[in-house]
Amino acid sequence: MMWNGSSLAPGMRIDIIFDTICPWCFLGKRRLEQTLTSRPNVIADINWHAFLLNPDMPPDGLDREDYLIAKFGNRSRADRVCGAIAEAGQTVGIEFQFDRITRIPSSIDSHRLVQFANRRGLGSEAAEALYQAYFLEGQDTSSRLALYDIAETLGFDSNEVREYFYSDADVREIRDQNSRAHRLGISGVPAFIIDGQFSVSGAQEPTVLGRLIDIAEERARELSAVDALPAMSD
Repeated sequence: MMWNGSSLAPGMRIDIIFDTICPWCFLGKRRLEQTLTSRPNVIADINWHAFLLNPDMPPDGLDREDYLIAKFGNRSRADRVCGAIAEAGQTVGIEFQFDRITRIPSSIDSHRLVQFANRRGLGSEAAEALYQAYFLEGQDTSSRLALYDIAETLGFDSNEVREYFYSDADVREIRDQNSRAHRLGISGVPAFIIDGQFSVSGAQEPTVLGRLIDIAEERARELSAVDALPAMSD
C-alpha cells in the first residue's frame, strides 16, 4: 500500500489512521510506543489521520447505553467485549474506566484538536490526552469546554484554540481523511503505514509492529546502498 504523505522531518515516517473514541486505537498507540522504545535508534516521524467509526454521529453524541444495545444487540455481549478490551489494556498500562462513560461522542472536533496539535509537533500528545480524558475519566470529548481544557494542558494559547474551533478549519479535512482511508481499503482501525509502503491494521502486538519496522529499515538501507553506487558511464 502506498501512502503519499509527505514529511519534512527526518527519520521513519509512521502514519496512524485512528479514531479518538476507539479503544483499540489507544491500545495500538501504546503498543507502538513499546515497539519504538525497544528500537532506540529508530527516529519516528508520527503523523495522525482521522478515521470516523461513526461518521453520522450527531454533534452532541449518543447515550452510551442506547449505542451499545444498537451496536452489540444486548448489554451482556457489550460487557464481554468491554471486558476483553479492559484485559488487553492492562498489558500496556491502560486502566479502562468504561463505567465512567455516559455518552458516545462525535469525534469530529477531537480529531480537529489532533490536527491542530499535529502541525505543532504534538499530535501524539494530543491523542494521548484525548484517550485519557475519554477512556479513563469519562469526559465527553465532543464538548468544546473539555477540548479547551485538554488544549490548555498541552500548552496551547487559549484564544488561538477558541478561534480555531469557532471556524470550520479542518472539518472538511477530517472527512477527506476518512474517505481516503476507505479508498485505500482501510475498514478498521488502528492502521499503521510505515514509510508509505508497509501497512498493518489492528492493535498489533509489539512484535508484529517491530517486524514491520525492521522490514522498512532494511528496505531503506537497500535503497541507500543503491543510491550510493557510482553512476555507470558509457
